[in-house]
Amino acid sequence: MKDTRFQFVLVIGLAILLGVLAFFQYKWLGQIGQAEEERLQKRLDLDAQRFAENFNAILQNAYFNFQFVGENWQYKFLEHYENWQQKSRYPALIKEFTVSLPTGETARFDPAAKQFVPNAARTQLITFQSNFEPVDESSLTLTMPVYEQTNHLTMIPRVMEKVEIHQPLSPLLAQPKILAFLVIRLDEAVIKEQVIPDLTKRYFPEDDYKLSVFSKKQNKTLFQTENLERADASVPLFELVPENLALFVNKELWTTLNRSKVRSQVIFNQRVESKVETSSGEPVEKFKIQVYGDNQNRIYQRTPAAEGGNWILNVQHKSGSLENYVDSTRRKNLVISFGILGLLGGSIGLIFLSAHRAQILARRQLDFVSAVSHEFRTPIAVIYSAGENLADGVAREGTQVLRYGNLIKGEGKKLAAMVEQILEFAGARSGRKKYDFRETDVKTVIESALNDCGPLIAEQQFDVETDIDEDLPAIEADHHALSHAVQNLIVNGIKYGNDSRWLKISAKNGGGAVRISVEDKGIGIAKKDLKQIFTPFYRAKEVVDAQIHGNGLGLSLVRQTVDAHHGKITVESEIGVGSRFVIELPPSGKV
Repeated sequence: MKDTRFQFVLVIGLAILLGVLAFFQYKWLGQIGQAEEERLQKRLDLDAQRFAENFNAILQNAYFNFQFVGENWQYKFLEHYENWQQKSRYPALIKEFTVSLPTGETARFDPAAKQFVPNAARTQLITFQSNFEPVDESSLTLTMPVYEQTNHLTMIPRVMEKVEIHQPLSPLLAQPKILAFLVIRLDEAVIKEQVIPDLTKRYFPEDDYKLSVFSKKQNKTLFQTENLERADASVPLFELVPENLALFVNKELWTTLNRSKVRSQVIFNQRVESKVETSSGEPVEKFKIQVYGDNQNRIYQRTPAAEGGNWILNVQHKSGSLENYVDSTRRKNLVISFGILGLLGGSIGLIFLSAHRAQILARRQLDFVSAVSHEFRTPIAVIYSAGENLADGVAREGTQVLRYGNLIKGEGKKLAAMVEQILEFAGARSGRKKYDFRETDVKTVIESALNDCGPLIAEQQFDVETDIDEDLPAIEADHHALSHAVQNLIVNGIKYGNDSRWLKISAKNGGGAVRISVEDKGIGIAKKDLKQIFTPFYRAKEVVDAQIHGNGLGLSLVRQTVDAHHGKITVESEIGVGSRFVIELPPSGKV
């Protein structure tokens, strides 16, 4: 009893420990999931930024590779063009070159003739002014100005994008004249079918993300791998000019300057010093430039360029969002973790249940040994006493010898029956029990059982009623085993029949089965014992208290026999009213 209480307390303690582990597991997985989401978000932002930088670098390479100065720029163009064709990863990115002159004349580059040829229409492509737009993303054209050669150093910050000068330029800084505009037309198919897919494979090789490229100006999606609902990361795309770009037109003049002096006195600083708003509410950035040859800083101001590029790269995880992906992973981890904890808890419970059942079985086996010993002791004592009387000559007359002989015979038969029952149980439990199935008549099975129980029925003066249908179908059965099972039920009916001394045995055909029933008006079986009576070694407490002999194997053997015949056995009982056992067996040919 103390061991059982200790085991119970131990199981409760382990269950509480598992609950605590489950709580911390849930909490830790939540923290891990949050950290993982932050890590993935940073990685995604970095990959998207690198994607954009690489994409912009490809376009900037196409743009600045064709940067020229001076009247003779067309002579250098062919060299740059051939260099582009040989070294560029995407030589077909540039679809067409067109030049626009101040006179209104236009010309296009003919790759076959390797020179610019005039266009038939004299249509001016670009308005000649300093604040031109270098990018027209709707037509995928890049506009590169061709400046005149000067004798002084020229710097054009951010391609003079909307620069408003409030102080005179330094003598070394002058705005050069624009001689022409070189218009570079890009091939949309190359961008969509080569550049973007290549960058996608490079920066998103796991195929976990959906990508789209959206045009802000055109307000439409230009490229997408799949439909996006909500972006996990967005970065500007198609930015042509870096923030601190400075174009030095007269490079020869720059190289003749004293480098050490330039480094100490010439500062090209476009860092924004302050931001203000004009009376119209337009934002203005102020920045300063110090140039070699001047003794003072000059402050310039400009209207800041619009943030972001011409396009937007949107990236979304295929799970719907990074949050959904992390939550899904967290749920899977929780299921696995809780499954393991549940398996551990179930294992502990099964171990406890198995130990508890083993204790019950061990106790029943001890009760069985005690009961069998008691059952064996009585016939052995009778046989020993009768044999001793015969050996000592106490019984000499023929009638006495006959009576003692019959007594020894009866007790020996009873002892043999108990041994046979134990051996039958052992054979059935070990799987060595063999059945000889043949087509059998149910009526002969019942008659055989009644004949074997005849002496006991006569001795106990029981009144036995039989109700057997004449047209019962044959069954596939082991005659001896099934007869012995019915015999066990009859013996139990007699044993627990109380003072009623009545039995009824019937056999009916119904519900697609042959039903053999044994009914008595004995002491009955309590409801709490009905589920246990077919368990080996089980005996009800009331039966043990009443000192009714038995070993708890009879009904267990009956059930094993019925199961082997593909049938089933049921019981109906009420305390003080009696019991009714029913064996249902399939007819021959329906097993």
